[in-house]
Amino acid sequence: MWKKRLLAGIILLIGAGVAFFVYKTEPRMNPNYPSQSSFWKSFPFRLGLDLSGGSHLVYKADVSQIPTGQVADSMSALRDVIERRVNLFGVSEPVVQVQGSGLLSGNADNQLIVDLPGVTDVDKAAEMIGQTPLLQFKTQSTKKPVLTPDKNGVLSLDINSGFEDTPLTGRYLDRATLEFNPTTNQPVVGLKFNAEGTKLFADITKANVGKIVAIFLDGSPISLPTVKEPITDGTAQISGSFTPAEAKTLVGRLNSGALPVPITLVSRQTIGAILGQNAVTAGTRAAVIGFLAVALFLILWYRLPGLIAVIALLIYVSIILALFKLIPVTLTAAGMAGFIISLGIAVDANILIFERVKEEMRSGKTIAEAISAGFSRAWFSIRDSNISSILSAVILYWFGTSLIKGFALTLGMGVLISMLSAITISKIFFQAMSFEKNGKVARFLFGSGLSK
Repeated sequence: MWKKRLLAGIILLIGAGVAFFVYKTEPRMNPNYPSQSSFWKSFPFRLGLDLSGGSHLVYKADVSQIPTGQVADSMSALRDVIERRVNLFGVSEPVVQVQGSGLLSGNADNQLIVDLPGVTDVDKAAEMIGQTPLLQFKTQSTKKPVLTPDKNGVLSLDINSGFEDTPLTGRYLDRATLEFNPTTNQPVVGLKFNAEGTKLFADITKANVGKIVAIFLDGSPISLPTVKEPITDGTAQISGSFTPAEAKTLVGRLNSGALPVPITLVSRQTIGAILGQNAVTAGTRAAVIGFLAVALFLILWYRLPGLIAVIALLIYVSIILALFKLIPVTLTAAGMAGFIISLGIAVDANILIFERVKEEMRSGKTIAEAISAGFSRAWFSIRDSNISSILSAVILYWFGTSLIKGFALTLGMGVLISMLSAITISKIFFQAMSFEKNGKVARFLFGSGLSK
């Protein structure tokens, strides 16, 4: 018996530790959050656009030059490119989705909808998404550079006139990487060309040994290296005066590639943090009130089993919230709804067990026998109902939109963890108590409602 009580005590301590972790890492709950160590600040809840605020952008895609049968593929490719670009923001779970044309959509345009949680600078977001970097390699021209006057009449050297275009552009780029010069420790951008680009670069460097092969980005020279020997391995470096952040952004832009179809920003909206905070507050209040109401019902109606169920539910809530932080899961209003529903499913499992225990006691069994039989016989009903809930969550996650996926993910996780709390944890707590005799006190503790 002492082993079972020790195990129950360890579970209580673990549950308390997990609850402390959730509290300590959440700025909305912990008043000392700004002054605590960086470790605790590494695990806040990640909130979606509807809860944290951010930018909502709608783009119109020009597919007039795309054959009808290839529009869907082009829009899918456009979505993939935009997704790679918004990842440069470090956004938690950006949502990029295509809204196609047709009668069902009620829209004659092919549109791309981009939601960026936490990004409130909508102008910067729109600029980054719409930009397509133009990477060019140019060789020294045999013509003399041109002097051009500025608005004040001052002559300046037009460096573009001193170079000639080559076939090698960013379209032949396989990947770009952020590197650091081992001598100066300055950030540089490494380039790796595909097979066709490797051949072009080898031909260009072979024909221009001792000359400059300039690297232009968006029409401006950013690196003017002199070729010392032919480069046949398809690699190059851009060694402009970058900061690490600028080099990282350039790498991301180059890797994201060119847009497959032109896009035009038709709508932009900034969702304020106040609206999001109100939604978080309302959702949290609903969850707390719902939990307290359920806890009060369990304790008043099921007495001691109800109290044990509440303790198991508290441990369940601590575990699932900690997982939301550690995975991490981006919480939306729909995701919070999925979590609250999973809490109700956990309560339902406890009620099935307790009702089965009472039936066994009415048949003449002792409390200990009734508890053992109740858990064993209620398990099959709990298993079947939870499996159906998990299958529903999987189907919703697989086929649903991003909003539905958030609901399905939290629901599925909640159901899995609730099976642990309702079956395993509750059973361990019951086994840690000794009910060898069916005395009046024991009968009262396992009574129901207003009955004695």
